[in-house]
Amino acid sequence: MVFRGTITDAPDFDASADAETLYNAMKGIGSDKEAILDMVTSRSNAQRQEIIAAYKCSFGKDLIEDLKYELTGKFERLIVSLMRSRAYHDAKEIHDAIKGAGTNERCLIEVLASRNNTQIHEMVAAYKDGKLFCHFKKADDVLGTRDESGVVDADLVEQDAQDLYAAGEEQWGTDEAKFIMILGNRSVTHLHMVFDAYEKIAEMTIEDSIKNELSGDFERLMLAVVQCIRSVPMFFAKRLYKSMKGLGTADNTLIRIMISRSEIDMLDIRECFRLRYEKSLYNMIKDDTSGDYKRTLLNLCGGDDDLAGEFFPEAAQIAYKMWELSAMTKVQLRPSVRPAPDFDPAADAQALRKAMKGFGTDEDAIIDIVAHRSNAQRQEIRQAFKSLLGRDLMKDLKSELSKNLERLIIGLMLTPAEFNAKMMRKAMEGAGTDEHALIEILVTRSNEEIQAMNAAYQDAYKKTLEEAIQSDTSGHFCRILVSLVQGAREEGPADCVLHDFKELADACNAESDDMEMKFMSILCTRSFPHLRKVFQEFVRCTNKDIEQIIKKEMSGDVKNAFYAIVRSVKNQPSYFADRLYKAMKGLGTDDRALIRIMVSRSEVDLFNIRKEFKETHDESLHEFIQVETMIVSQSLCLLTLTVGLLSAAEGFFFL
Repeated sequence: MVFRGTITDAPDFDASADAETLYNAMKGIGSDKEAILDMVTSRSNAQRQEIIAAYKCSFGKDLIEDLKYELTGKFERLIVSLMRSRAYHDAKEIHDAIKGAGTNERCLIEVLASRNNTQIHEMVAAYKDGKLFCHFKKADDVLGTRDESGVVDADLVEQDAQDLYAAGEEQWGTDEAKFIMILGNRSVTHLHMVFDAYEKIAEMTIEDSIKNELSGDFERLMLAVVQCIRSVPMFFAKRLYKSMKGLGTADNTLIRIMISRSEIDMLDIRECFRLRYEKSLYNMIKDDTSGDYKRTLLNLCGGDDDLAGEFFPEAAQIAYKMWELSAMTKVQLRPSVRPAPDFDPAADAQALRKAMKGFGTDEDAIIDIVAHRSNAQRQEIRQAFKSLLGRDLMKDLKSELSKNLERLIIGLMLTPAEFNAKMMRKAMEGAGTDEHALIEILVTRSNEEIQAMNAAYQDAYKKTLEEAIQSDTSGHFCRILVSLVQGAREEGPADCVLHDFKELADACNAESDDMEMKFMSILCTRSFPHLRKVFQEFVRCTNKDIEQIIKKEMSGDVKNAFYAIVRSVKNQPSYFADRLYKAMKGLGTDDRALIRIMVSRSEVDLFNIRKEFKETHDESLHEFIQVETMIVSQSLCLLTLTVGLLSAAEGFFFL
């Protein structure tokens, strides 16, 4: 096995000398914490065990007990955990996860899903009282029994894929034992091939099937097993990110992972972290922790990948697999708003009029109607309102509603083309330009949607959208937007992939202007399936990821535009989930972005966006909107939730 850790055996190691150094650092009043952390983080775990023995022999004292006495808080937990053997550390984590009133299922899942046979057997031996498996009885028979030979039987691959499909998607209910047997026993190499075969049969990933068919802790356990089979470093990168994002830090998780992986694959975890989150693990730890605790964690991390600027070769292999998965996955786009059954536009028109006439406005009644009709049905309501009542529904709504609630209701009542045109106008009017909104709209709309938007823009504002863009932006960014607004992106499968890969590779060595023009000629005109294959070939041949090239070599709006294209090509719902998160996190909410995305995607792929939001941020979009918009307006919160989330009666579950 190739060493990919950050902590190695110290050269010229002398356990007795180290024991004396630690003794001197702790004797007297106070302790030399810096000397302790430097010593502990520059020795391997095996060497630390020798230091413990030498300390006992030289001073007749228990080193771990002395460290507990001298140190405090998170720093003490981290140093003491580093001093324990790896098997004992895992066993203690399991014990702490199940003791007391509650059980930390996520800790159990993380440890049990990510350890190999040897590590599990050693952990079981270290765990004396036999409680290890009591909370996961369904997994008892398979822990530590995975085939590690790497041998693959092609016939068994097809059989396992078919058995998994039959155990879940093909029947009512789920044969959980079959999932356990296959996912828990087969070799990693074998299961990679099973997952590929499964996607061809089910037309969805094994992860999506598990989410559909399983639930609760067992679902989380099986997902963790699959994620570890896909990539153990990526699994831990996600766990580390979730331990530090938002307010507060899950210190136990952070400590456990940094210790357990520091001598195994921390370099790979760092790479995966930067690939996925656009920030080095080193810098996230630096921003999220403090004091001696921070310095110890940074020593375990081993280096700042942002500062280094280059990737280890293995990172490109991970990126290649990510692109391959993106290219193979057939995503079924699922909306959150559907046509209402038993629709009566005349009755809805009368109900809306009743909600608005007289003193005050019945906002709840308006929300209930508008948010539970498809856009096509809303257009029929507009026509019925005019023909029956002789009034303009849009004008009445504008006069009765205000601020963000008015924007959201009016946005829902416009046709998609009118709404897109209006959003483009809003992004360019006034003193400043909302470049992110321009990028988001033009990158994510189809040719047909862009052409309809162009017509609606000219009809509403007596000026072409291209002219508006040219008068409001400049340089290469203007050229990119103008290229996109043509609505002439190629459609269809990949074609001439090698030619475009070579063009991009050559462009990376060109001057900045030439590079950006060449990127524009490919990224703004080729079909998304074609670009997926081009980006995958780029990784395979250059050992670099196209996203990182864009972030490193470009800047400003040009960088943002190209990066948005790449993210949309890879996974458009994930791109929108990220946009929603950025619109609401921190102080204040970007209400225009929130409204724009919720309205425009509610009948396209908002269900998919919800899933990606939950996967990335470990929090439901429902909860996030509730917290972030409540301070603005209860009505806005209610309407946004209604547009964004299907009720259980419509056959889906809340994420």
